[in-house]
Amino acid sequence: MSHQSPMISIPKKATEEVDWTTPIRHLIAKSYGENPDSYIQECQALQRCRQDAVKGAGSDTTGRDLLYKYFGQLELLELRFSEIRVNFSWNDAFTNKVTTQTSIAFEKASILFQIAATHSAIAASQSRFDAEGLKLAFYYFRACAGMLTYVNENFLHAPSTDLSREVIKLLVGIILAQATEVFLEKCIDEKKTNALVSKVASQAASMYTSLSEEIKDFQGKGIIDRNWLTHVQIKSKLFASLAQCYRAQADSKSGNYGDALARWILAESLAKEAHRSASSFSALFSHVSPTLPADAGPSILDRTKSHSQFCTERKNEVQRENDLIYNAVVPSAEVLPPIEKASVATPISIQEVYGSPDVQKVIGPDIFMKLIPLSIHESASVYSEEKAKLVRKEVENAESAEVEVRSALEAMGVQDGLARFKGIVEGGMEEQPVPLDVRRWIEDIGVIEDRESIDTLMRELTRLKGSVRAELENTSRELEAESHECEAMRIKYDHLWTQEPSAGLNKALRQDLKSHMVALDAAGTSDQQVVALWDSVKGDISLLLSPEVEEVFRASLQAAAPSQNLLELDVGFDEQERTKIKQFTIEIEERFGRLKKISYERGEVLKDLKEKAGNSFTLRADDVSHLLLLHRRNTGVEPALFAAELEKFRPYQQRLAATVHHQQTAIQEIQGLWKGLRDLAGRGPGVKKWEEQERRKKDTVRRFSRARDGYMDVRDGIMKGLQFYNQLMELTVSLTRNVKSFTSERRAEREKLIGHAEVQQRLSVPKQPLSPVDNKPVLPPQPHSPPSLETSFALMNIQSGRHTTPPPPKPPQFPQPSSYAVPPPPRQPQRPPSHGFPPPPPQPTRGTYAPPHPPQDPYASLGLFASPQSTSPAARQPSAPPPPPSQKASAIPAPSPQPSYQSYAKQGYSGGSTIPAPPPPPPGVGARHSSQHQPVSPPAPQGYNSQYNYGYGR
Repeated sequence: MSHQSPMISIPKKATEEVDWTTPIRHLIAKSYGENPDSYIQECQALQRCRQDAVKGAGSDTTGRDLLYKYFGQLELLELRFSEIRVNFSWNDAFTNKVTTQTSIAFEKASILFQIAATHSAIAASQSRFDAEGLKLAFYYFRACAGMLTYVNENFLHAPSTDLSREVIKLLVGIILAQATEVFLEKCIDEKKTNALVSKVASQAASMYTSLSEEIKDFQGKGIIDRNWLTHVQIKSKLFASLAQCYRAQADSKSGNYGDALARWILAESLAKEAHRSASSFSALFSHVSPTLPADAGPSILDRTKSHSQFCTERKNEVQRENDLIYNAVVPSAEVLPPIEKASVATPISIQEVYGSPDVQKVIGPDIFMKLIPLSIHESASVYSEEKAKLVRKEVENAESAEVEVRSALEAMGVQDGLARFKGIVEGGMEEQPVPLDVRRWIEDIGVIEDRESIDTLMRELTRLKGSVRAELENTSRELEAESHECEAMRIKYDHLWTQEPSAGLNKALRQDLKSHMVALDAAGTSDQQVVALWDSVKGDISLLLSPEVEEVFRASLQAAAPSQNLLELDVGFDEQERTKIKQFTIEIEERFGRLKKISYERGEVLKDLKEKAGNSFTLRADDVSHLLLLHRRNTGVEPALFAAELEKFRPYQQRLAATVHHQQTAIQEIQGLWKGLRDLAGRGPGVKKWEEQERRKKDTVRRFSRARDGYMDVRDGIMKGLQFYNQLMELTVSLTRNVKSFTSERRAEREKLIGHAEVQQRLSVPKQPLSPVDNKPVLPPQPHSPPSLETSFALMNIQSGRHTTPPPPKPPQFPQPSSYAVPPPPRQPQRPPSHGFPPPPPQPTRGTYAPPHPPQDPYASLGLFASPQSTSPAARQPSAPPPPPSQKASAIPAPSPQPSYQSYAKQGYSGGSTIPAPPPPPPGVGARHSSQHQPVSPPAPQGYNSQYNYGYGR
């Protein structure tokens, strides 16, 4: 045959330009809250994608790929912008009527119709004379039917004729009939059995016959091309004739000569009918139809003519044979059994078409990949968590396996004991006398001692402690001297001396001073403990740092056995037993090597698993956002989707499980070998001597371990002590500064009061009349020299009963001279002198002391002065109204911030002594001076506490 059977192709739709950019920009700003300008390139890419697919594409593979890409992007676009509205205008493929809708579903249905039309055109244009052409034609006809079926099932209420259910159903029937025809041609070319060919031909004839009836209905409406009806009718007769021909050949082979002749007669009749219709069709087919090839008329005529001639020739031949040979009864055509049908052409679903890797490659990446809905983000995070759980589980299993193998080997003691048996086999082991751990201790302690030795730190600690004590003693003497001077002036000037006693004003300073002294004494107790601990370990540390340490270990190994060789100790092993022991050790070492390889492989598999799974610090290796977006319309699909995605990690999980299995097998083998080795070699005096040496060696190691721990504790205690003394020195310096300021102001005040008192004394002396005899000029009085300190104390004892009230009893917590606690004498109403001298000038008023804000506690990290008793009693007294100006105390600097050493002493540093709190001050003094000189204690510093030395808190 010079021509192949012509095929019908579906006409394509026409469309107008569409503006995607404006509605997409609006939805990006409204629904996603992002800047639309960031997606200008994506909008332009989508616009260009549509233009290429519907305007510049032809009915070939290039046009097919462009349509594939545009429809794929439409699917993804609809998942993000389901509510988008764009004016889509399409012309009907049969009536050319323009239909405009704003739904994206209309655009998708139209594009699928275009894809189906392109598939039909590609299938019809294939050269079916070779096997590859037949294969491609069969595939594209089925794919075309699948696209149309998807349109018919998913897009209801079609707005145009070409998308209506009746038209789509008709087109699907035509395409599947043509696909069956292609399969028939393939069966004939491959010379399949006559029975199979007859069934396929009968199926094609039946399909074309039913289609001819359906096309007649549309023919009257002017929808379908009139050439389609004639074309379908011709093929229905042609394939019915072919079915009878091949069935007649099958009957002849089976011996049914009468039925065969009847079928040949029927085939000839049907062939002549098809030829007559083809002749009329060829004569009338003068115009160019877009849905049929240009040579459709001559081609169908040629095929029907050749087939008619073939049927006539074969009928005559069979009839002659029957007349001459078989003389079979020829039945009528009505009583012949019908030919069975074989359905061979089914539609290819759109999911199968788009699931192909080639099609996915054509579609390319999602244009709006960066624009992910929030729900997809949430679902993707759920998948990431599932993936992280899987990785964590495998990591935990791997760590458990490592712990298991270490525990098993340590429990058996095989690693340490194997060296003993190797020594038996090899004739003794030449090992280092000093263990590796002890060598590391020697190196660490040596480096520390070279940098700063314990003796140097001890000397520095002693120096700091002496400096603090000397400073505190100087401060105490200065306060005592100031108080003595004040009381001496009071004795000298009696009621003219109005300066307040120092005892009430320097009470807070004395409390600080006493607290510092108590803390210093408590620190000294801790220092003694540190020194005692250092004395206990100093000898072992010196031995550890000396070359004699090797002799110590060597002596411990040689103490139990003077022999140097295990073979000399254990003479019970013969050569055969040593060979067995050696074999055991070799096999155990081989299992050790296998365990190392298993551990290494497990680590590599875990590394690959983590890289495959990705992590939060890098780009995820398997982002499921795209898949979740594709299945966004399907509810409840996430668990199944996640499970399918996690299956990609199954090979890694299986490899990890295999390593655990191999490890357990190796451990069991080691247990069996170790038991056999011990049963064979774990006897005899040599083994007992070896165990005795190991015990002595471990005792020596424990001895130096205790020395090393003691050394580190001593060093830690000294460092904490240095830190404490430095902080205490800072507090002492601050206290000294406050005391000096206090004494200087008090001294300046006394100088003013002394001058005023001298004037009052001179004015209060009565004038004596001069004797008339004595006319000598009056000599000036002798300069008054202040009495000495001893005289002042003597006067205090002599005149105290005459000018002052007896002092209150002294508090037992603060031993001070009795004069420190004497309150000022009550003011007596002064009578104006008879001689009319003016009253003394008022005493200068001193400013009220305003304590500064307490500095931030620099010792809060040392846990030393955290007791709530840190605030001094004076600071806790209620404030009283300010006294009259004549009774105001001079302004003094704020006392130094001090810690509560009572709580410090309770915590262990002071050895357990408790300092009682001082009693409240006398009512008069407290009420008079609480608002003038109230020291504000800062937050208690913490430090030289139970962490200071090795045993202070124990």
